[in-house]
Amino acid sequence: MRNRTLPGIALAALLMLSLSATAAPLAIAEGDTVQKVLQGQVGKRVTLRVRAGEDLTGTVKSVNADIVHIGELAGKEFFDAVVALKSIDAVVVRVKDQ
Repeated sequence: MRNRTLPGIALAALLMLSLSATAAPLAIAEGDTVQKVLQGQVGKRVTLRVRAGEDLTGTVKSVNADIVHIGELAGKEFFDAVVALKSIDAVVVRVKDQ
């Protein structure tokens, strides 16, 4: 009986850890830029609102002074995008779980 409860307890602990680490609050500081915000989101999913009015949702792969590389685009999973930072009007980040 004891051998059966140990894996169950381990599984429950892992589930609690994964639930507590799924969404983090977005914080900005004085002097932050779109580049700095995106660098803090590397590896995470964001939506970029670009000046053309389009929304691009995907995972931030890398950021430099001029561009951001977005991978795993929503609805276009086999495509990536490179977006000029100066063409981004907003960065939308999920901060709450449902």
